[in-house]
Amino acid sequence: MAKIISLFSGCGGLDLGFKQAGYKTVLATDVWDIACDTLMHNKIADEVINDDIRNIDFKKYHNKVDGVIGGPPCPPFSQARHYLTNKKNGFSDEKAGFAVPEYFRVIKEVNPKFFVFENVDGFMYKTHKDALDFLTQTSESLGYEVTFKVVNAANYGVPQTRKRFICVGVKKGMGKFKFPNETHAEPKKNNGSKKSWVTCGDVLNDYDFVTEEELNQKPGSKHHYLLSEIPPGDNYLYFTEKRGHPNPIFKWKSRYWTFLLKLTTERPSWTIQASFSNNQGPFHWKNRFLRAEEIKRLQTIDDDYEILGDFKQQWRQIGNAVPSKLAYIFANKIKEDYEI
Repeated sequence: MAKIISLFSGCGGLDLGFKQAGYKTVLATDVWDIACDTLMHNKIADEVINDDIRNIDFKKYHNKVDGVIGGPPCPPFSQARHYLTNKKNGFSDEKAGFAVPEYFRVIKEVNPKFFVFENVDGFMYKTHKDALDFLTQTSESLGYEVTFKVVNAANYGVPQTRKRFICVGVKKGMGKFKFPNETHAEPKKNNGSKKSWVTCGDVLNDYDFVTEEELNQKPGSKHHYLLSEIPPGDNYLYFTEKRGHPNPIFKWKSRYWTFLLKLTTERPSWTIQASFSNNQGPFHWKNRFLRAEEIKRLQTIDDDYEILGDFKQQWRQIGNAVPSKLAYIFANKIKEDYEI
């Protein structure tokens, strides 16, 4: 059985996909107590270390595992960070700028046959060219050939249009990795050769109700009274002059896209954010907050995989995860192509 080390593991969405493909995680690491508790509770790895990666020595695993997987914290490269003028981005980020160099420090110490590196699509923006250059040049110097691009998880059967940068590096001489073929497509762009996107209605149909407790909640905060007027699949732009609303409330593109964003049964969810918000969606088409059980489904994390912590802690863990189905597809492709 192929052995892997997981870095920045979170609740284990990436690990779960690799486990389903037949890999064994010998070590998983994270710096958040609750996430580590979730990993241990679900027995995702032989060992879980709850510590800053900078404090962990990986040399004992040199040439003893097949792969290293992980997604360094993404805020330094996120689209939202671009708008926060008081926050430095990329390697200059005070809290997580060290993460990418540390990831490759582990690669150097462990010397695996392959690695999988995941991050937000912003990792490929021109503003982060130094980070991408670091990735490619360091991989080259360590003896790896890399393949990378931004993928849309919905094109692999995940009920979420979640775009992520994925890089797979393999030891030189093994043959360059080829990304798995996309199996799904947006219906209006599908020529019939692929399946249609998996929709929210497909995976959340048994949650199509509102509880009494939820009736008393106010999604949207001070604008909660507007949510019921917004059609499923729309957002605050519904209340703009440009969209022809008779009594416009907001200016065009004056808010984040996710403001008062509501799911529809007819398409996948938009990206589940890492932080729960009172007014940033997506919200359920029944005008309520999504439940932890629902965002697990949108992230293709098994129903019986238990996420520990309170609601906001669960949301953060799930929202930060790699969709497990996407992880499985890549894990299986690596296994088949390189007979690992």
